[in-house]
Amino acid sequence: MSTHRSRRSFIGHAAAGFSTLASSRLVQAQAVPKPAQPEHAVDAPVSIEVNARPIPSFEPRDRARVRFGSLQYRSGLVLTSPHRGFGGLSGFRFLDDKGERFLALSDQGTWFTGAVRYDGSKMAGLDGVEAAPMLNAEGRPITEKRLWYDTESLARDGSLVYVGLERVNQIMRFDFAKGGTRARGEVIASPAAIRKLPVNKGLEALVFVPKGQPLAGTLIAFSERGLDADGNLVAFLIGGPSPGQFAVRRTDKFDISDAVLLASGEVLILERKFSWFTGIDIRIRAIPLKSIAPGALVDGGELFRADLGHEVDNMEGIDAHVTADGETVLTMVSDDNFSMLQRTLLLQFTLVE
Repeated sequence: MSTHRSRRSFIGHAAAGFSTLASSRLVQAQAVPKPAQPEHAVDAPVSIEVNARPIPSFEPRDRARVRFGSLQYRSGLVLTSPHRGFGGLSGFRFLDDKGERFLALSDQGTWFTGAVRYDGSKMAGLDGVEAAPMLNAEGRPITEKRLWYDTESLARDGSLVYVGLERVNQIMRFDFAKGGTRARGEVIASPAAIRKLPVNKGLEALVFVPKGQPLAGTLIAFSERGLDADGNLVAFLIGGPSPGQFAVRRTDKFDISDAVLLASGEVLILERKFSWFTGIDIRIRAIPLKSIAPGALVDGGELFRADLGHEVDNMEGIDAHVTADGETVLTMVSDDNFSMLQRTLLLQFTLVE
């Protein structure tokens, strides 16, 4: 998504005065033409400094509270950087089983790599962060092609990394065995219906299904708010044993912002919605992978919900890893839209039931 999108320019840190600030930005966004090219992309790999401020409690109104639905708060960080290209984080995946080395992307066609540093079980900062441009098949930054930068979704299959571009509704594949973030991407074949998704509400989440799970070898692509005739959220099964289209039941006006597949066989859907009266709401639903099939309408129970009374922002990325003690840890990241009114947050929770 671009910095100037009206739907992406609303989140302030404090609940007080939020609607007024958001309203002014929405009016401004609607009045200014949307840029054809990104404003914060990098054109070459560069090491960057990222500063981290701890978030001691997830709910400032009740600092002793740690349980939120089926999640237990572990730690959080507010991330800032003097590098103007840092921000806009829309996808996040760990590259190891320890929850340390990570790959993230911004919606400006930029990779970010580095490692999460821990103090015990709590996140303390990021080390060795590098920003690099996503490259096309010719080895040039993808942003050189008009409109090819709205990189919103991220999935991994070993060394293969898939990226969804929302503005053009295309999917690219990168083989990180061939140079990591210097790898050249190629556009993969995808259903024609994907390219008919709304430009600003199209491809928003990608999940690759590994061996040993139902639908193994399938890339699942979720739209943010591409709706079918019944008003449900359109999604696609690409490749694998049963390619096709299905739908996720849309309730309470929530849109999809990311998804992750757990080893237990549940797909966790990260969702958000905006109201002029209450601001941003975030929730996570759990959908059984075995319920997904061509033509299916799937739904799942709510595990977690938060709003501006909690330490949230425009949460756009989610991943999971399992600790040495067997705990499933969820990591969420927010997209600050390169806005002074928003923050880049990195949050971690333990899935407790």
